[in-house]
Amino acid sequence: MSLEGTLRAGWCRPALPARTVLDRLAPGIEDTTYPRDLKRWHLTACEWPNAALDGLRSRAILAAVTTYDTIGRTYRSTRRPDPRVAVQIHAALGDAETVINVGAGAGSYEPPRTVLAVEPSSAMIAQRPAESAPAIQATAESIPVTDGAADAVMALLTVHHWSDLTAGVRELRRIARRRIVILTWDQNISRKFWLLDEYVPEAAAFDETRAVAIDRLVELLGGARIETVPIPHDCTDGFGAAYWRRPEAYLDPVVRAGMSHLALTGERVLRAGLARLADDLSSRRWHERHADLLGRETLDVGYRLVVADL
Repeated sequence: MSLEGTLRAGWCRPALPARTVLDRLAPGIEDTTYPRDLKRWHLTACEWPNAALDGLRSRAILAAVTTYDTIGRTYRSTRRPDPRVAVQIHAALGDAETVINVGAGAGSYEPPRTVLAVEPSSAMIAQRPAESAPAIQATAESIPVTDGAADAVMALLTVHHWSDLTAGVRELRRIARRRIVILTWDQNISRKFWLLDEYVPEAAAFDETRAVAIDRLVELLGGARIETVPIPHDCTDGFGAAYWRRPEAYLDPVVRAGMSHLALTGERVLRAGLARLADDLSSRRWHERHADLLGRETLDVGYRLVVADL
């Protein structure tokens, strides 16, 4: 099947005709760039016209691939989109008819209007649903699409992985015509989360090395509004603080594998703190200490939407 035929068959759901989407995103792309050994269409950066990466950006894609090819293999089971978080993200995208998802991972929270996903890790691309938008294997710092390629661009829980934040945000501004939506966290709040504060401060220290200040993002975007994202007590998306009212989940290594700050800190480093958590759960000390959380439906653990109009 040709690339255009594949698009029409439902591998993505563009708001514009497939040929129009392709011409807008990557003029001159040919069907020969379709790698038939993959179960769904995606292109590596080197397969796109004029997409050569310099040394810095080559290292960026290698670092990102290494990270998520290692820790991203459980995302399909542990990182299922939460519908309440999805409502807020989709509302922030507004009336955009076309959306590009940067740092797309396995495709969580992509609205039907998504025409393209940008993701450096083949392990993450392989977990994308068959009906999702096509993906290109590239980093945020060098996105091989044309200027103004979509109405809106979203980047969800990804900016802390970028090797060059300034370059990445510059690329978001280049390819978005109207709006940019970024989901991230406020480290000033997140570092106080009970898991990090009481049990695994080593993971908190790791986050300190990579967290992106909200003010810095706003500055690079040229202004933005900030929305608090309250996390439901039964959140289905297993990111870092999703289990704030279900502490036993953090004792599950499969769950931890889906959280980059825990996975990259490492099991050996976390072992003592997790043992204390297990003891506190067994003795009910955790429940006594955090009784104020047990009746709450949602909690602000620092997650924020940064929404910029261009």
